[in-house]
Amino acid sequence: MNLFKKLGLAAACATTLLTSPASAQSALNEILSDGILKVGTTGDWNPMSVRDPATNAYVGYDIDIMTELAADLGVELEFVPTDWKTLVNGIVAGKYHLTGSASISPARMKAAGYSDSYISIEILPFTTSDKEDRFNDWGSINAADVKVATTLGTTFEAKVRNWFPAAEIVVVEAPARGFQEVLSGRADVFVTSNIEGSTLLTKFPTLRQIEVSKARTPTPIAMLLPQNDQVWINYVDSWIELKKAQGFFIKTAARWGL
Repeated sequence: MNLFKKLGLAAACATTLLTSPASAQSALNEILSDGILKVGTTGDWNPMSVRDPATNAYVGYDIDIMTELAADLGVELEFVPTDWKTLVNGIVAGKYHLTGSASISPARMKAAGYSDSYISIEILPFTTSDKEDRFNDWGSINAADVKVATTLGTTFEAKVRNWFPAAEIVVVEAPARGFQEVLSGRADVFVTSNIEGSTLLTKFPTLRQIEVSKARTPTPIAMLLPQNDQVWINYVDSWIELKKAQGFFIKTAARWGL
């Protein structure tokens, strides 16, 4: 095949890709056409996303982020309730166009795409005041007489199983949370992000952060998106870059004490 024929074939292939159904069916096109941005959120990660059971309304850092994104798209915002164990499945099944903040993990990356990151977390352990003298650093938690509570489907579940193989792992299913098991006395320790931990310490006077030499697994967090929808991913990434330059994420984090 001569050079001109090769160039012609390449151009034809490029045209086909640009006009293919996959390109035309981007979530971005659907959002603009329907006038609705659907966001999956758990409503149980204070101060990121909190649902008021009396009104079903959501508030939090994530909620402010998604409200701004919908406004810039010029569409309505619809929150779709989900939980941690089905968060990725909802993206894969097309139940929502993206999620609120989620930690970036290799397991999730196998099935879903991520936006660029806009905030990071690190993980700390917590207990109650009547038990805090039992613990000093991470190693003291890894004992047979310690119950570590965690929520099914969260990245914390996998981490505590790996970090504390000698301890008893107590797994609860959302809407129950690991910290509730510790507050009730049914477990001794839970781990969570520094973001949620600071909020819980303020809300529950009996909670204590276990003193550790160093927080674990600093992790960027981002939005989950459909893995094969590069048009939509590109839009969200560019939007994040623009909002960073405008100081939006810093201002929003300050509003929620992050």
